[in-house]
Amino acid sequence: MDMDMKGASAPPSKKTTDARTLVAHALAAAAAALVLLWCVHFRGGLALRSMDDKQLIFNVHPVLMLLGPIVLGGEAILCYRSLPLARDARKKAHLALHAAGLAAGALGVYAVFKFHVESGIPNLYSLHSWVGIAAISLYALQWAAGFLAFFFPGASPATRRRAVPWHAVAGLLVFVLAVGTAQLGFLEKLTFLQGPPLRLPKYGAEAMLVNFTALVVLLLGVAVVLATVTIDGTRYNTIM
Repeated sequence: MDMDMKGASAPPSKKTTDARTLVAHALAAAAAALVLLWCVHFRGGLALRSMDDKQLIFNVHPVLMLLGPIVLGGEAILCYRSLPLARDARKKAHLALHAAGLAAGALGVYAVFKFHVESGIPNLYSLHSWVGIAAISLYALQWAAGFLAFFFPGASPATRRRAVPWHAVAGLLVFVLAVGTAQLGFLEKLTFLQGPPLRLPKYGAEAMLVNFTALVVLLLGVAVVLATVTIDGTRYNTIM
């Protein structure tokens, strides 16, 4: 969770919220639509319980992991730039969006563990799973640290001032880690689909959709970072 605090008491200016944040918002919407198209249209839908098709349980995983830590997490990072509200309102929106993103991510992790257990597949055997567990754990730690320092019980003003740069950098790093984990996940799943027994065509519509979705997620990560690490003199300051 990172917070842009120039003009802490005033809403962000229209100039700083237009191009960079609008591109990031558009990419977030596109990524969400694409992953839903993939999992619902091509993969058959979503379900946390299924006796006949366990893949429906798995499908919950990519949807929630993208919508949670990446889409909602990215929106939480951007909200200090894009919401035309006072500082306190933006601060609460930042907290709530990250909480929703963390909850979605936790449910997404539960879904893939449930799928593995019910399908007789080992857990935590791939690089994607190792990095993913690290990412969601760091996301939870970052949210908890931010809540304790900036909301309740709240650290002293001097401590908050010192913590803000670290909080901001850590938030961006966790977000970048989540985007990288998603890239590994798309690659791993597509590799499985292109092997036996499905042998998905390498240049078929679904394969192209998965690759394009991964590319959009990567561009979303770049857009959020560029919109947050500003080039117009804006800097992280304090959260009071």
